[in-house]
Amino acid sequence: MSEELRTGTHGNGGPALEVDTADVEGLQSRLRGRLVRPGDPDYDSARRVYNAMVDRHPALVAYCVDVADVLAAVEFARNHHVTVAIRGGGHNAAGLGVADNAFVIDVSSMRSVRVEPASRTVRADAGCVWGDVDHATHAFGLAVPSGFISTTGVAGLTLGGGIGHLTRRYGLTVDSLLAADLVLADGRFVTADADSHPELFWALRGGGGNFGVVTSFLFRAHPVHTVVAGHTLWPLEKSEDVLRWYQDFLARTPEELNGFFAFLKVPPEPPFPPALHRKTMCGVVWCYTGPLERADAAFAPVLRFGPPAFVGLRTMPFPAIQRAFDALYPPGLQWYWKADFFRTLDDEAVALHAQHGARLPTSHSTMHLYPVDGAVQRVGRHDTAFSFRDARFAEVIVGVDPDPANVPRLVTWARDYWSALHPHSAGGAYVNFMMDEGQERVQATYQDNYARLAAVKARYDPDNFFHVNQNIRPSA
Repeated sequence: MSEELRTGTHGNGGPALEVDTADVEGLQSRLRGRLVRPGDPDYDSARRVYNAMVDRHPALVAYCVDVADVLAAVEFARNHHVTVAIRGGGHNAAGLGVADNAFVIDVSSMRSVRVEPASRTVRADAGCVWGDVDHATHAFGLAVPSGFISTTGVAGLTLGGGIGHLTRRYGLTVDSLLAADLVLADGRFVTADADSHPELFWALRGGGGNFGVVTSFLFRAHPVHTVVAGHTLWPLEKSEDVLRWYQDFLARTPEELNGFFAFLKVPPEPPFPPALHRKTMCGVVWCYTGPLERADAAFAPVLRFGPPAFVGLRTMPFPAIQRAFDALYPPGLQWYWKADFFRTLDDEAVALHAQHGARLPTSHSTMHLYPVDGAVQRVGRHDTAFSFRDARFAEVIVGVDPDPANVPRLVTWARDYWSALHPHSAGGAYVNFMMDEGQERVQATYQDNYARLAAVKARYDPDNFFHVNQNIRPSA
């Protein structure tokens, strides 16, 4: 077990919950959703999160099915001075949707999506995963910038910024956020947008789950329907050349072409040929959203370089590339994450990537470099809480495996890799890729936006009621 997960304050959410049984039963009578307690038959499943490395024991789990349930849950927690953890419908790398002895407010049952095709807007409840949104929007030839796996939660990804296949063309998820409904620490229900609670709206766009329980999001959608997407893979020994080419190519290619670089062990299944199965290789996962008649021209430089040892590009509906990794990364694996932003990859950084990327400890482990240029950089670094608008890449190093016995290997590899590259980084990380790493890392992630975030926190959550998260402490 990693040090952060074993000893972090979120693992020890607070003292044992001592609430009169009648009060708990009173809460259940106010909820349409179910309330799960230790000893209940479904308690172990209720406390389980996506990352199986996280093994915590909350005191109560409330499955909220509507805003009224959330209001009742927040009121109960506030009146009984209970530590609260907020859980949506997706992943949460650090497992911060649960804590020992805490009251988990779970909104995963709130999964309604409504598309307004005339205005190109989408309202999604906070328990949705992006597959829910993709299903609803694709019927109208629309999409909201999201992530890379359809089982990712809408709430967590959005509140942290939102990097995905559409980033270069349409920006971060928060750049398409028009409004959010949420329940505040004092029990008020508010809508935050550009006109109502504008400072709160600014903070929600990248500031994480620090400011309340978001119950729904209103997004602007964009024209996306059929894309050309898939892998191109190169032999591991060419990884330095590929990385240098990739960095230069992205700087020159149209924003309609997005691609993230990866070190990976090739899965032993189609579409990969048997000769490549389980080999450690480097590659890029592409998603082209421009006119289909221009796709061949967009990919021509890609196919010329090397050339690739494997080309898996094909025309597909956009939701298909969003689902491509779902089966490879189901719930219940052991995960350990390390991350940084990079403004450039110099020759030493490229060499270090090649050295450590060649040492993937397990078949699920990987390193990805996600581009955060293009449309992302046309938004000012102080226009939203997400501060690294001048970065070119978001790096994530993930040690992953089904077997808990392999956790020490995952952690050692990821930490060694990160320690080698960190001196070349921009100094902070994408908050959705961070473990429970402490205040210094949180502040580095928000740079000079942190003071403004702390002021918003002081206004809307002065007692730090919502603190089981990548915490922003309220300013004095």
